[in-house]
Amino acid sequence: MALLGRQCGRLAASAFVLAVSAPGLAVVAAAPAAADFRVCNATQNLVGVSIGYRARTGWVTEGWWHVDGSTCKTLIEGALSSRYYYLYAEDAERGGRWDGPISMCVAEKEFKIAGVADCFARGFQRVGFQEYDTGEQQSWMVQLTDDPAPDGTAAATGTAGQ
Repeated sequence: MALLGRQCGRLAASAFVLAVSAPGLAVVAAAPAAADFRVCNATQNLVGVSIGYRARTGWVTEGWWHVDGSTCKTLIEGALSSRYYYLYAEDAERGGRWDGPISMCVAEKEFKIAGVADCFARGFQRVGFQEYDTGEQQSWMVQLTDDPAPDGTAAATGTAGQ
């Protein structure tokens, strides 16, 4: 997927709380929740998503997952092994993006890149990823929306649970 949004403004990403974890508070669900890292696209457009994380061997970025409008996609299946994850997404139709201040490497097509240094010298692009502190939760969900954050900034937050 080609990088989009160089000329277009930044879209805001926001999330809503789907589950709350606190001592003594039980959450009842119709089906057991699977442990994973999911991205939900609350826009009407196709979005390309990439993720970054620290593996045993060092930093890794992977992409592109295509997430249709009003759907969710699991990027990491199973219990999360890291506390911090990093996300970068592009609106494939309007050219906007959900980004952040953490520089990592991406490629034009499907990729899995080891390391975050010297992106250009290695033939990749460098883009800004948004950091998500999962608080060592077993699962996490990020929702991409068109709506700006309440303070007018481009917020990008995630929630525990599904």
